[in-house]
Amino acid sequence: MCIVRTVPYDRRQELGGRPGPLRVMRIIARTNVGGPALQAVTLMQGLPADQFEQRLYTGSLAAGEADFLELRAPDVPVYRVPSLSRRVRLGDDVHAMRFLASEMRKFRPHIVHTHTAKAGVTGRLAALVARAPARVHTFHGHLLHGYFSRPATYGVVMAERALARHTDRLIAVGARVRDDLLAAGIGHRDQYVVVPPGTSLRPLPDRLQARRALGVPPDAPVVAYVGRLTGVKRPDRLLAVAQGVTRAVPGTRVLVCGHGDLAADIESAARSGDAAITLLGWRADVETIYAAADVVVLTSDNEGMPLSLIEAALAGVPVVATNVGSVAEVVQHESTGLLVGNDNASLAQAVTRLLADRQVRRDMGARARAWANAQFGPERLVSDVEHVYESIAVSRGWWQEAHQSKAAEEVIR
Repeated sequence: MCIVRTVPYDRRQELGGRPGPLRVMRIIARTNVGGPALQAVTLMQGLPADQFEQRLYTGSLAAGEADFLELRAPDVPVYRVPSLSRRVRLGDDVHAMRFLASEMRKFRPHIVHTHTAKAGVTGRLAALVARAPARVHTFHGHLLHGYFSRPATYGVVMAERALARHTDRLIAVGARVRDDLLAAGIGHRDQYVVVPPGTSLRPLPDRLQARRALGVPPDAPVVAYVGRLTGVKRPDRLLAVAQGVTRAVPGTRVLVCGHGDLAADIESAARSGDAAITLLGWRADVETIYAAADVVVLTSDNEGMPLSLIEAALAGVPVVATNVGSVAEVVQHESTGLLVGNDNASLAQAVTRLLADRQVRRDMGARARAWANAQFGPERLVSDVEHVYESIAVSRGWWQEAHQSKAAEEVIR
């Protein structure tokens, strides 16, 4: 690949008559622990600094959320946006949009790249006001199911349709997410690029060492859940599964790593003794959780492409998950884990099946690790997004394609 930088959109940034790097303003509503923050941080750290000058803008966390930056990326610089949060408040949202537009006029980004729904609305509107040349938005999932009432969902769809008309590229974390959005009339197919998440996992501690650190008996069957404890994630279903598995496999321990507005329900169940549940809160050492686990479970009604399932695969732990969103693009049914419907009994039976067969777990875990390493590495994520930016730069005339470069080509998966 050979790209020659030619004409930046703001020549004041040039030094010695030569154009500077492509400026990218990255906006995310909040950097809570999860896939969107991980992807934003991976791009901030991975894109070459001599070609891309980046700034990361983010708002405030909700109560009970842990900051991904503090836990896992404290060295990444961030610009805080007053009034930007997950919640919809017209006055605050207008304030955040004006702040972002002002920052765009100062930084003069070539590309404004938004992550998550709230930042996608606020950031793209600000980009239109500030006349930023190019806009990219990543759908880390969508809000079409499980979040709002039917009228509210219709409003979300209408807003996303309008914004898509003013967006150069729409990135979806999975083909199923893209297809759901297209079915809702959001954007058109040639706008979309499928870019799965990319991550790595720190070396796993020894299994017995991990269990000692978590207070788990060395021989107990262990089921782990990693994620937010909020409505769409269905912690009530998680509790039902924990109770069903505990009855079928006495001595099972359930580790819950996360927090959220429904964490009190998990805490209450743990105190009642209905199931041996340990609520760990958010932890920076998630590799310890996976090292201690026999099975990882996901109980959501709606997902994009869950980070926890990719991490479980990297750790070599089989998964039992509801077959929603792009989960099936991470978990290969009957090969690296089990995909089931949204009912408690099916989930509990699938977990029980895996706990009963150590060899099946080992085989699934080995295949999961190989699959995840091949498909979900951070280098692949950075390369995919770099190609998206390069294609925009070439089409806008900021960079020039040379030597039959394929930088402007995108693989629409």
